[in-house]
Amino acid sequence: MRNFMPTEPLDQEQISAAQQILGLHFSEPALLALALTHKSFVNENPVAGVESNERMEFLGDSVINFIVGHRLYDEIPNAPEGELTARRAQVVRRETLAIAAQKLGLGSWLVMGKGEASSGGADRTSNLANAFEAVAGAVFLDRGFKAACEFTAHALETEIAAALASTSKDPKSILQELLQGRGLNSPEYALLSAEGPDHDRTFIIEARVDGEAAGRGEGRRKIDAERAAALDAVSRYAALQHADGGSETAK
Repeated sequence: MRNFMPTEPLDQEQISAAQQILGLHFSEPALLALALTHKSFVNENPVAGVESNERMEFLGDSVINFIVGHRLYDEIPNAPEGELTARRAQVVRRETLAIAAQKLGLGSWLVMGKGEASSGGADRTSNLANAFEAVAGAVFLDRGFKAACEFTAHALETEIAAALASTSKDPKSILQELLQGRGLNSPEYALLSAEGPDHDRTFIIEARVDGEAAGRGEGRRKIDAERAAALDAVSRYAALQHADGGSETAK
C-alpha cells in the first residue's frame, strides 16, 4: 500500500509502486497519476497545468459502457435492446464499479484535497467509481482498446458473468436495486390509460420516483407495461450514470 499522505501528489516512485500493486504497466505513467487525482485536490491546489481525473473519468465511462455492451450484444444474440440495457445497468452501476475499485485498492492511491480526505473520501462510493472509470480511460489512452477490454473484463468478471446468466432479472427488480444504490425511494407505477376492448387492451404505465416521471411502457397486461416502464427508467438512469453522486431523477 502507499506510504504517502492522500493530500500530496504521487511522485515517480509511488506511481511505479501503484502500477505494480494494481497490475498495470503504463508507457506514460503520468496518465495513471492523472486518473488518481480527485477534483478536490485541484480545487485546493489551483496550480497551472494540474488537472483532475474528471475528463478521463468521462472517457472511461464511455469505454466501460461500450465494452460491457459489446460483450452482452455478442453473447446474448436474441436479447432485445431493453433487456441488454437492463443487464448492462447491472454491471456498470456506481456501486458495482466502486466494489471493483476497492478490490484493486484504488482508494489507497487516490490524491484528494484535505477536506475530502478527512471526511472519508478514499472510501466514498462516488470517488471509487469515478476512479475506476478514470483508470479504465487511462488504460485505453495508454495501451489501446484491447488492453482496456482486458482490464475491464478482469475487474468486472463476476458482474459480467451474472449479467450473462441465462435467467434475466425482472426489470422492476433491477430498477429497485438501481434506485436503492442511488439513495432514492422505491418506484411507483401509475396507470395512465387502458385502451381497447376488454379482450385486447393496451395498458400504458408510468414509473415514478419521488413523484417524478422516470419511465413509460405499454403492454397487453399491466405487469408487462410495468416491466416496460421499468426498462425505460433503467435506460434513462444508465444514461445518467456518469453524473457525480448518482442522485439525479430521470427526465
